[in-house]
Amino acid sequence: MSQTYDATPRDFASVATRLRAEFKDVHQEAIVSRCIDAARHGAEDVVGHATPELVERIARQHLKVLALALAERR
Repeated sequence: MSQTYDATPRDFASVATRLRAEFKDVHQEAIVSRCIDAARHGAEDVVGHATPELVERIARQHLKVLALALAERR
């Protein structure tokens, strides 16, 4: 039986704050927000729930990969 966790956008506010600070010199805030949204939807699709901790881990990986891709383009 799958575990459910209904996170509201406010549950992800601290995730957004941490990731925006971590990637402030690399990505615009809008990009960070989009990665968080994508991570949340992806987690819900794959495992059926999206905890802030899981979303943060996924979004951080997305942002790192995006940073590497941008660096290679330059």
